[in-house]
Amino acid sequence: MKQFLKFATFAFVLTQVHVKCDTTDIVMSVLSSLLTQSRQPEKTSTTTAPGILPKVLNPLNWIPKFPDVPWNPDSELTTPEIITRHGYQAETHTVQTEDGYLLNLHRIPCGRTGCDGSIRQPVFLQHGILASSADWIISGPEKGIGFILADLGYDVWLSNLRGNTYSRHHISLSNNDREFWDFSFHEMAIYDLPASIQFIYDHRKRTMGESVSENDLIYVGHSMGTTALFVMLSEMPEYNEKIKLFIALAPVAFMTHVKSPIRFLAPFSKDIEKIMKFFGQNEFLPQNKIIKWLSKYGCEMNEVEKYICENTLFVICGFDKDQYNSTLATVIFAHSPAGTSTKTVVHYAQEIQESGNFQNFDYGTEENMRRYGTEKPPHYNLSNVEVPVVLFYAQNDWLAGYQDVKKLYMSLPTQSAIDFYKIPFDNFNHVDFIWGIDAPQLVYDKMLDLMRNYK
Repeated sequence: MKQFLKFATFAFVLTQVHVKCDTTDIVMSVLSSLLTQSRQPEKTSTTTAPGILPKVLNPLNWIPKFPDVPWNPDSELTTPEIITRHGYQAETHTVQTEDGYLLNLHRIPCGRTGCDGSIRQPVFLQHGILASSADWIISGPEKGIGFILADLGYDVWLSNLRGNTYSRHHISLSNNDREFWDFSFHEMAIYDLPASIQFIYDHRKRTMGESVSENDLIYVGHSMGTTALFVMLSEMPEYNEKIKLFIALAPVAFMTHVKSPIRFLAPFSKDIEKIMKFFGQNEFLPQNKIIKWLSKYGCEMNEVEKYICENTLFVICGFDKDQYNSTLATVIFAHSPAGTSTKTVVHYAQEIQESGNFQNFDYGTEENMRRYGTEKPPHYNLSNVEVPVVLFYAQNDWLAGYQDVKKLYMSLPTQSAIDFYKIPFDNFNHVDFIWGIDAPQLVYDKMLDLMRNYK
């Protein structure tokens, strides 16, 4: 109760602070003042369940237990355990990238009725920023697209990009080392995705026979999961031959019109040291005070909604109470945020600062010359994308709004951009694509119809 009273007092003080969103000096001043306020150290437990974020990072461990936030057993389980609990087979595979990261790939090889020996088409599900493989299944068998695809006869693979809950190891680096966290979505694209996709094809050949296809994988990405594939196909066009169809949910590439509070970082995105002071030296772990302050600009908060909005993921991506399934609260908070590097968030912030351009990481003039041979970082060449792409966007998406997704659609080769689909619900937002109450009807029905054409 004492902790809650401290928090309530602090929240009240925050409500008295009025900041203009377009005045970056004032924004940084407020962030600085939040950091420098005197504060007694608090003892916190960092006990973790296998594969689950430390409990201190889970908001449900430090807020009052409101009756409308029901407990769900999946909040204490890992992705494979959740899959098994719901009556499906689950597998975990470890993939080593070319630069030494060890990634966990989760798999649902067949539906609840079991495997019938047939060769199933592989579907690769790639999570977004601050997320993990759990995103695709925590809504349960009726609404979780991972389960739905397995029951429809697909071989479902759930990826985990470097730095998240399930991919925090390296062959020679500790995740306490600064070098471990020296990556953005660029490295995920050129190392993680190729290694994971090739692993899937190799594993299928070993277990199903040499005749198994190496070009029938359907890639479904959400948020950063779309960013990574666009980068991979731009930089490594030979991988176009390995993907049958690209379903891009809430695609993030150009970011001129982003509404997310991440835009507050844009003016400081080239001052890496200052950004790391506020948002974590290595892993993206913003100070709680800053997250609470930023959350004021995303939600009209009352009761439990206040705590939902103060989850790092919702601060960045937005919150839609109409599509939010409160029965999943404990599960979502147990698995999200799942972790990423500060450099990843800075890379996105740089794109906002640079007129929304879709480009490589900006290290500054001197380092850019050394790495790229140019003073400015090169843009990603979307003309290299040959895979059929379907873009799904939502009107209320803070990270992937209509204007930016439209620019992406127009930047793709005509033969690749096969559809530009608006979700028929105006309040639908970035995270509703995976957790929305009506996601099966508003998103997945259309998606599954398209996938049937690429069997």
